[in-house]
Amino acid sequence: MKMMRMINLVRGSVMKIHGLSRASRCLAAEGGVRGLSSSSGPRVCIVGGGPAGFYTAQQLLKARQDAAVDVYERLPVPFGLVRFGVAPDHPEVKSYGAEGNRSMGISGEDLPGVFSAKDFVGWYNGLPSNKELRPDLSCETAVILGQGNVALDVARILLAPVEMLKETDITQNALEALAGSKVRRVLIVGRRGPLQIACTIKELREMVNLPNTRADMLPADFEGIAEALKDLPRPRKRLTELMMKAAKEGGDDKAEKCWGFRFFRSPVEVIAGADGKRATGIRLALNKLEGSGESARAEVTGQLEDVDCGLIISSIGYKSIPIDPAVPFDPRRAIVPNEMGRVQDTAGLYCSGWVKRGPTGVIATTMNDSFDTARVLIQDMEAGKLDLSVNKPGAQAITALLQTRGVRTVLFSHWEKINAEEEKRGKFLGKPREKLLDVDEMLKIAWS
Repeated sequence: MKMMRMINLVRGSVMKIHGLSRASRCLAAEGGVRGLSSSSGPRVCIVGGGPAGFYTAQQLLKARQDAAVDVYERLPVPFGLVRFGVAPDHPEVKSYGAEGNRSMGISGEDLPGVFSAKDFVGWYNGLPSNKELRPDLSCETAVILGQGNVALDVARILLAPVEMLKETDITQNALEALAGSKVRRVLIVGRRGPLQIACTIKELREMVNLPNTRADMLPADFEGIAEALKDLPRPRKRLTELMMKAAKEGGDDKAEKCWGFRFFRSPVEVIAGADGKRATGIRLALNKLEGSGESARAEVTGQLEDVDCGLIISSIGYKSIPIDPAVPFDPRRAIVPNEMGRVQDTAGLYCSGWVKRGPTGVIATTMNDSFDTARVLIQDMEAGKLDLSVNKPGAQAITALLQTRGVRTVLFSHWEKINAEEEKRGKFLGKPREKLLDVDEMLKIAWS
């Protein structure tokens, strides 16, 4: 009989599983069965209840009917980036993964008014650790550094009509802040050119079609692009054509808000106001490209450009952080070094998702990547590379350890109480749900 339990741990514990040790404030949810795993088949522990963890578990249970899989999650709620990272107006899309932010490495990046996209997205998506963010939206211009899908998600949320957002599961405090926002212009800055932009056509089309907004581009950024179209792969060609059309047509001149890409620019300094207490602008270096296509490199020209803005959001990428000294970690690439998911020099330990390949792709990419890791694990079982003859205690030992440390777990039935409460609060506000932001409140409801 195949079994899966999801276990979220609470109250500041340190969890050690198959050599993985991690400071956690988590929830434990149990799915599929009640009680401890009693399977005589292989026992697998997965750390992280996000998409990578669930997809890996799904594939393992599909392939091995006798397997027992335990998924350990830090928070009292499951689903990771599906809950906290996907834009609230993308419900159709709705992991020891990438928890850290990539630093810009420039002067002034710690000033008030400067945020990472990870934290900003966590704020409007209800991540408990970002509930106190309170971004100041009283400025007219916001600058987003980076031109991937997350950057466009943030731009869209900043400029979208509040009436559109009211029908999503965006948090109420974020909705109220956005309702009073004075932001009317969003610039999306990238160090390379239009042919290297990292977003997909879906996100670009949503920006082009956003009500009461118009595109504001620089014609010089598109010089020579038309001639290169014929040699582009079809997806890149369609994306570039839509971008050029938006640049040429602009949009409704009566629109109150605007957005635009700014290419060939790299941040060099966040400019502080006269009192030195908050960001009032950003200094950009103008670049030129060396090479062509995806491998083109941005080289500085020595020219600088200052942009006045009161909100700066860095969307230059997430990064994974080390989980434990016993687990190999490549600090330069910010991944666990692995071969097809097999962790380097650590028999029996595997990885999937962003910690395996880096923070790239969409949730479907993570799904396929996780399926690959599960297949490799199963191959190793069947090839005898893993000793399955030893009857290890598995979740029973972990449960006993947690009890000795005074850690209470939140079972799946407890998560269902949190889920029901969020849906109830959302219904009152005319939304799919209103996410709980406080971990203690989640636990009070879960254990009631």
